[in-house]
Amino acid sequence: MEVKVAAPFKVYFSGSANSLSAENETGPFDILPHHKNFMTLLKPCSIKVRRDGKPDFILEITRGLIHVRNNKVTVFLDV
Repeated sequence: MEVKVAAPFKVYFSGSANSLSAENETGPFDILPHHKNFMTLLKPCSIKVRRDGKPDFILEITRGLIHVRNNKVTVFLDV
């Protein structure tokens, strides 16, 4: 799946991934390839993007929104 983690003026991550982990008001969750369409507000947490053969991308956030559609995950950060 394709993942993009961005703020208004900076892209923190853009590329292929095997999964993404984050946290919303109901608790931690994972996004896997071919996840159903999904949108939620994120609470302060660590976003973790896992990739084959590469180190995990980890970013501490305070607020954000995640949108999943057509095997594309976009995380909009409020910084």
